Amino acid sequence: MAHAVDVERPDLHHQRVTLIEHRASLPRLKDRTPGADHPTMAPGGRFRRRARTLVAGLAVALSALPSLGAPPADARGRSGGIDLTAGENGSGMPAIPVVYPDGTRSVSRAAVIFSDLDANDTWALKAIDYVAATKDWMRDFAPKPDGTYPFRPDATETRKYFARSVVRAFAPKELPDPSIVFADIDPSTAWYRFAAVAVAHGWMTRTSDGAFLPDKAVTMATVHKALVLALGLKPAATALDAIHTHTGVTFDLPPNFGTTLLGMRLGLRYNAPTGSEANDVAPSDRMPRSQVAYSLFRAMTQPSWSVPDLLAQYRDVELPYLGPRQRDIVQWGVRFVGYPYVWGGEWGRESPEPAALGGQPRSGFDCSGFAWWLLRHDDGGAWNVAPPRPYAGWSLPQRTSHDMATMAPTKLSYHELRPGDLMFYDGDRDGTVDHVDTYIGNGYSLDSSSTPGGITVMWVGDGWYRDHFVFGRRILA
Repeated sequence: MAHAVDVERPDLHHQRVTLIEHRASLPRLKDRTPGADHPTMAPGGRFRRRARTLVAGLAVALSALPSLGAPPADARGRSGGIDLTAGENGSGMPAIPVVYPDGTRSVSRAAVIFSDLDANDTWALKAIDYVAATKDWMRDFAPKPDGTYPFRPDATETRKYFARSVVRAFAPKELPDPSIVFADIDPSTAWYRFAAVAVAHGWMTRTSDGAFLPDKAVTMATVHKALVLALGLKPAATALDAIHTHTGVTFDLPPNFGTTLLGMRLGLRYNAPTGSEANDVAPSDRMPRSQVAYSLFRAMTQPSWSVPDLLAQYRDVELPYLGPRQRDIVQWGVRFVGYPYVWGGEWGRESPEPAALGGQPRSGFDCSGFAWWLLRHDDGGAWNVAPPRPYAGWSLPQRTSHDMATMAPTKLSYHELRPGDLMFYDGDRDGTVDHVDTYIGNGYSLDSSSTPGGITVMWVGDGWYRDHFVFGRRILA
C-alpha cells in the first residue's frame, strides 16, 4: 500500500520509546495519598483537578483494610473513606509512531497558508499541514484573493468531502464503476467519482433506497470504518463483528464495532489532553474537519508493522467458555468500545455523572474508572448503574489501579487468570502499578488507556501488555 513504509518493527518487549518518556511529567502513583488532592496531567496537557471532598486520614486508614466479603459501610458514596471523585492517568503501550511514507513531513508555509487556523487548532496543525498542504487530500476550498486558503477546522465534515479525501489518499487514479448509481448524486457531477469509488471498496455505503447523503455529517464511526477498511483490516474487522465464545455464544454489538475498535488501536482518534476532554469524540459524534484531518493523517502515516500486527491479533478472535456472570460483564463492556479516555472518568451514561462522583466533561473512562463501570457494586446512592447495567456488581471499593492492586488478597499469575479478573501493569517499570484492565479470556481484556485514547478489546497475550503485566486479582467469587 502506498502509505506503508518498511521500517524496523520495534521489539515489543524492549521499546525504545518507553512510558518513562511518555509520562515523564506525571506525578508517580506511589507518591499519592489516597484521598489527597493530587493533580494529574496527560502528555501535552495541563493540570486538571477534580473536586475532592473526603478526609485523607480516613482514606489512609481504609486503604489498610482487607478488601474481602461485603463492602464496608464507609466505602459507599461520599460517606466514608473512598473518594469517588478520584482519577488517574492510564498508561498503556506507547503510541504508534508517525512514519511519513515519502519522507516529506510538510511543505513550506510560504506555499500553502491557511487563513483560519488559530491557537485552538495547535493540536491538529501537523495533521492539517500534511493532509491539506503537503498533500491536497483535504484542500477543499478555493484560495482567497490574498492567496491564503480557508480550512474551516471547526466545520462539520460532510460525506461528500470525506469521500473525496479518502479516495484522493487511497485510490487517487481509480475510475468509478458506472453500474454504481445514486439517488442523490448525478454521474455528471464532480462528486460522483469519489462517492462511487468509496462505495465500490466498501469504505462508505448507500442507504437502502440508493442515496449517498452527500451533505450528511460524518461520525467518528464513519471515519474509522472507511480508514480501517482502506488500510486492509477488513478480515480483523469481520472477525471482531462476529466475536463469540468457544461454545458459540455471541454478543449484541454496537454498529461498526470492529472498525471502531481497530481505529482506536491505530490511534485514529485524537485523545484530548486532561482538562480538554469535552473536545473528545465518541463513535456517534459528528466530526469537525480538524478531527477528520487528524484521523486521515494518522491512517496515512502508520508504520508498516501496525496493520499486520492487528490482523494477527484479531483475525481469529474467540473467547473461551464464559459463565453467566462473565458473559454479562463482556456484553456490558463491549457497548462502550470507542468511548474516550477521560481522566477521572467512571461514567458511561448519556445523563451527566452525579455531582457526588465529581462530575466529568463527557462520558468516558480512565483505566480504573472503566474497571469500576464493569465490576463495582451499586451503592444504592450516587453510584447507581443498574439500571441500565443488568447486574449488581461486586466489592471493589478502591478507585485507582495502585490501590486496587495493593488490596489484592491473592496475586494471580497470568496463567491463573479467569475472565472477570483484574490485570495490573507497571508501565514505566518503577515498581508501582499504574494501569489496570479486566481480563475476558484467551489473551483479551476490556481496557481503557490514554493510548489508544479510550475503550478497546485489547490484546494482552504478548507484546507490551504481557511484558508489563505484574499480577491479577480475582473479583468474582
